[in-house]
Amino acid sequence: MSAQSEGNYAEALQNYYEAMRLEIDPYDRSYILYNIGLIHTSNGEHTKALQYYFRALERNPFLPQAFNNMAVICHYVRLSPL
Repeated sequence: MSAQSEGNYAEALQNYYEAMRLEIDPYDRSYILYNIGLIHTSNGEHTKALQYYFRALERNPFLPQAFNNMAVICHYVRLSPL
């Protein structure tokens, strides 16, 4: 998360992908996927971000921040979540 907070998104993505490879708990994986979605949102890759938010919600349907970010993307960028 430190790489992400410092704006080093490439390093952060590598770290999150490695974490996904190692983590088995669905709840923890949901937050990793959510953070990957945040990076894609920050990079303007809205379709990819939506995909990761959906994947996060599949593992943890009680992740309101993912729903919020999806709504913001769909509203402001005019993308359909489906």
